[in-house]
Amino acid sequence: MPTQPLNLYAIFHLNLAYSSIEEEQRATVVERCYWPLLRLAEEHSLPFGIEATAYTLEVAAEADPSWLAKLRELIANGTCELVGAGYSQLIGPLVPPEVNSANLRIGNAEYERLVGVKPRVALANEQAYSAGLVGHYLDAGHEALFMEWDNPALYHREWDPQMRYLPQVAVGQQGRRIELVWNLSTAFQKFQRYAHGDLELDEYVDYLRSHAGEERRAFSLYGNDIEIFDFRPGRFEAEPDIEHSEWERIGELFAALAEDPAFAFISPSAVLAMRDEPGAGTALHLESPELPVPVKKQGKYNLTRWAVTGRDDIGINTRCWRAYEVLRDRWADDAAWRELCYLWSSDFRTHITVNRWEAYLERLAAFEGRIGLGVPSSVGIEIASDVGGALPQGVTREGRYLTIETPKLNARLNARRGLAIDALAFASTGEKPLVGTLEHGYYDDINMTADYYTGHVVLERVGQHKIADLSQVEPVVRDEGDAIVVEAEVPTPLGPIRKRLSFSRGVEEVTLEYDIDWTNLPKGSLRLGHVTLMPDAFDPATLYYATHNGGAQLERFPLAGHVVDQGAPVSLQVTASTGIGVTGGVVELGDANHALRIEVDKTAAALVGLVAYREVAGSFFCRLSLSVLEVDETRREDAVPMLPRPIRMRICPA
Repeated sequence: MPTQPLNLYAIFHLNLAYSSIEEEQRATVVERCYWPLLRLAEEHSLPFGIEATAYTLEVAAEADPSWLAKLRELIANGTCELVGAGYSQLIGPLVPPEVNSANLRIGNAEYERLVGVKPRVALANEQAYSAGLVGHYLDAGHEALFMEWDNPALYHREWDPQMRYLPQVAVGQQGRRIELVWNLSTAFQKFQRYAHGDLELDEYVDYLRSHAGEERRAFSLYGNDIEIFDFRPGRFEAEPDIEHSEWERIGELFAALAEDPAFAFISPSAVLAMRDEPGAGTALHLESPELPVPVKKQGKYNLTRWAVTGRDDIGINTRCWRAYEVLRDRWADDAAWRELCYLWSSDFRTHITVNRWEAYLERLAAFEGRIGLGVPSSVGIEIASDVGGALPQGVTREGRYLTIETPKLNARLNARRGLAIDALAFASTGEKPLVGTLEHGYYDDINMTADYYTGHVVLERVGQHKIADLSQVEPVVRDEGDAIVVEAEVPTPLGPIRKRLSFSRGVEEVTLEYDIDWTNLPKGSLRLGHVTLMPDAFDPATLYYATHNGGAQLERFPLAGHVVDQGAPVSLQVTASTGIGVTGGVVELGDANHALRIEVDKTAAALVGLVAYREVAGSFFCRLSLSVLEVDETRREDAVPMLPRPIRMRICPA
């Protein structure tokens, strides 16, 4: 039997930028959702954590100044605790480090102005975490991070489940560490079910009792939205009706728990006082090769949700990257950084309403104009007419293969497969190709008997044939002095795909450009720039991938012994399960001896990466794919993304 009361804490997430809530509804949200929370905290002296971006507090103050005054009062007298999130709810692993730093810095300045405090505890927005974010939170002055347990623990089976009841420590880059206060997805969904009437009070209390123990424990009662209580944001067609006052039910719950000696209420920061308990303070790496960026709740909530889905995530993210480069190079005005943080907010990338989407596009265009950045044009690749005559020096054609040799590299392209790279070797790494095509039957495994190409484009749609650029072409080859350029146009049912590959004579690099000239873009997963490693060129025991996920340094992930498939579908409605942010524009694939560097021009297209790795019959399969579009429930039939043109990447030795 438990001998210690179960310490309960809760962090309520407030977000007036909520994607599906119209601006004219915000005052109603404050009245129906935000005021009941403060009244409940004051009536029962409940030390709730109240988490909101500084932008949400600004907007709440405009809707009802008295609400912000009451919040400030409750924070000042210790009834409630402010939990930070930055100025806007942007997704840290998808933006450059300077933007993450600005978001937290500006947010903390606004918190002090609005409510008089700088939060000790910060919440990872949408619970999207990477090791690269730890330094940002520490540099902003935060002592602890509120982060979900469930998804990181899924790929760390060595973790003792009892650790979720105590504060632990997240290890970031360069060994930097921040304390952890856990959020529990199953627990906050149970709370929601109780509030919505799907669980009775005694059922829910029994669930809480099941988490008590003989030792001292803290349990995350809630850690999610409050705009879903006595209000319906309108994200889904099948939202439950409001059949009773949900805040009254929540009040009945807290009254019952307050009278029960089996429970005690503590603030989120009070959890940190348990750091000396046995089992607390364990240094943990929350990331893993399988899940480099953990995100909250079930698999449909993954990094691609805010990167390449929505109404036009790829388009607006690319425009934000272009704006960032202007600010980074020549703009010191904090007001401009603040606006960029706002424009990078997650809510414009999910269930945004038509009215707010149109207003967002106007605001984005106005910002581009203010910083001297014009609205991007869609100018694709123009393929030169066939120059005829002899092939340039270093280029030979034999059947379907086109071979390019320069002092720095050796490449073979397959003209029957849309100029897919059959083999690519660099002078500094030896004659053995590092990347290329693994032909049908390469693996002695019936599940791996496809052709695995490099450099191609694939659109996959549910229940329909793939559309790819793997058909026969007649390449145009040009000698541009410092490079040999190969171009081709591949017809597809949706329109042409034009490709340009440039092979340098003076530098070890290949540049690939893709012009996907499609106006009708069906819902589907669109991936390109696939880089397939040649297994006999690498040491599987030391194989790794590395990239940036919002931090200043590369994050490195070992692959041996792991099964990684970030592009695997979660369901028929969700086409990817996770991804990498590539926020430094770089992905490395390599081993202890040598590595490849794949560079992505984020200002041409804000692509994200999908890594696949598995060990197969004494060998291995390893591939990087770059995602342009994915599908989840935020992709709409009436919203056609505008594909950036052209899309650029580069392959070279690391």
